Amino acid sequence: MLRAADLTFAYPGQAIPYRFSLEAAPGEVTAISGVSGAGKSTLLDLLAGFVRPSSGALALDGVDLLPFPPETRPVSLLLQTDNLFEHLSAEENAALGLPRTVSKAEGREKVAAALAEVGLAGFGAKLASTLSGGQKQRVALARTLLRECPVLLLDEPFSALDDETRKTTRDLVGELTRRHGWHTVLVSHHADDIAALASRHYRIVEGMLERV
Repeated sequence: MLRAADLTFAYPGQAIPYRFSLEAAPGEVTAISGVSGAGKSTLLDLLAGFVRPSSGALALDGVDLLPFPPETRPVSLLLQTDNLFEHLSAEENAALGLPRTVSKAEGREKVAAALAEVGLAGFGAKLASTLSGGQKQRVALARTLLRECPVLLLDEPFSALDDETRKTTRDLVGELTRRHGWHTVLVSHHADDIAALASRHYRIVEGMLERV
């Protein structure tokens, strides 16, 4: 279980600090909603380690995550845009998620398997610049698979997709979450995404999380 308890943070000049408490179970999607500026992205930054709380606790299966910097925290982050390098191929972009200890031969096998798992078998040699938005998000998900991190943070990951691609990509996220036992935290303002994916739903109200 991923647990945050009274994670407290305030930007300079912010009168009332954010104070976040939540639980996210393995194999489930936990959704976070709230009005613009409520603190949704700040919550993800706290979970990922990009900003440090002034107080509170954050643990995964009893292991304190707060001492871990972002680069070693067992967390992957997928944004609204896919963050691929346009001049690299799908397999080269996905391979950025591989540990450095993996050999080239093993890495090629792992990348091919990850791309196949997200429905992109045979797409490895295609440049990212030639892929559709949905295909790019699938490559980003393949990279996430290769990172083998148990926590997946999603910041409006479907917003740039058309309705049909949005649904299929959303379904894939749910399937991968269940299959790999990810603790997936989804920030979204789309009620249909939350209804389709979330087992838990929190709303940020006045800087705090309320269970919906």
